Amino acid sequence: MSKRVSIVKAIAEIFKSINGTGLYKTNLYSNSYAKLKFWDEIQDFPAVYVHPTNEIRDYLPGGFVWGLLDICIKVYVKNEEDSQEDLENLLIDLENCIDLNRTLVYDTTNNYETTEIQIQSITTDEGLLIPYAVGEINLQVRYQIM
Repeated sequence: MSKRVSIVKAIAEIFKSINGTGLYKTNLYSNSYAKLKFWDEIQDFPAVYVHPTNEIRDYLPGGFVWGLLDICIKVYVKNEEDSQEDLENLLIDLENCIDLNRTLVYDTTNNYETTEIQIQSITTDEGLLIPYAVGEINLQVRYQIM
């Protein structure tokens, strides 16, 4: 499995810890997946879908290479009364989960881990899809290639 796929799967897996207890307001019911789906395909809410987008490389002397992987997190909720509030709560929970895992082991066999995970942007549908709500978090993950 590639490092890109392993990183995406590891991020989707840590989101399964969002269970409505402790630091978290939302119970995600383990609906976190390392693939892409659009809001009209979703059956279970809330749901989070994680997928890689672009990657750039930073080549340094001595054969050292950083990978800078952009990852998109699609967030879907449904609530007849206040879907935007539910979306905001889930976005906050995802932010907290990311902040708690800024370095993340994504391959336990080889002990590979990310160096840094940073949130680049957060956007929402701003209430256009009521009773659904859709959000997106874009991350940049730094990891060592060589």
